Amino acid sequence: MKARLTGLLALAIPVLAGIAYLELMGAPASYAILNAAAFGVAAVFGLFAPPLPSIGKRRVITVVLIALIFLPLITGPYVNGIARWLPLGPFTLHSGALFLPALVVLAARDEDFAPPILLAALLAATLQPDAATSLAVMLAAVGIYTARDDWRMVPVAGIAFFASLVAGLRGELPAQPFVERILVHLAFEAPVGALALAGALLATFFLLAHALAAEKSVRHGLAGAFFGFCVAALVSNYPTILVGYGAAPILGFGLAIGLAAATARRTANDPTP
Repeated sequence: MKARLTGLLALAIPVLAGIAYLELMGAPASYAILNAAAFGVAAVFGLFAPPLPSIGKRRVITVVLIALIFLPLITGPYVNGIARWLPLGPFTLHSGALFLPALVVLAARDEDFAPPILLAALLAATLQPDAATSLAVMLAAVGIYTARDDWRMVPVAGIAFFASLVAGLRGELPAQPFVERILVHLAFEAPVGALALAGALLATFFLLAHALAAEKSVRHGLAGAFFGFCVAALVSNYPTILVGYGAAPILGFGLAIGLAAATARRTANDPTP
């Protein structure tokens, strides 16, 4: 349980800081409520997610998640030719932020199929197009490479870098208040607040990279994906994950942290993959 609480802390710090930001900056009350509800769901999964003892079951889940990350291309909605959201009643969830973190955890534990898993997610991001998810794939590949020196991650990272450039040229939409470009805008309006939110995001990065109870490849891959989403939010009109309004990244990283912690405990007791 202590290992799971460490992962939950990595999620709680920016989410709670973000809720404070939404309240203090006058966002609609529903924004903070939705983020808090998403954190509650993510916390339950993070604390009680069951282990996945077999590589076969993990690969089945991987295929399902890859299919789901492509789903917006079928269901829409399309905005200026861009489809990267899943419609769930009154809500729309960003598919990359929702499913990629868990895919990174599964890829980091699948030495045989890690490159095609990441490339499949990258293809979805390119077709949507979604530069944030492409950057997250790129830095996840870099993270996995630093952990286990797998040369196959180098071309994956290179392809993802060029895909992010293409997606950035084709997929930019106007920034939405309290969702995108939060740190950039806040730096002019309330620099201390911007530093506080940046500090919360940095704390999560270091907790994921160094304190999460998982193998080094999982920790570095997940931290890399997180950093990729954050970079995209700084350089273009993409969501500032975990601190801005949006349930998808909260649920997505909660799912990933739960998978990482649950399967890590099983792996420690069972040396088989």
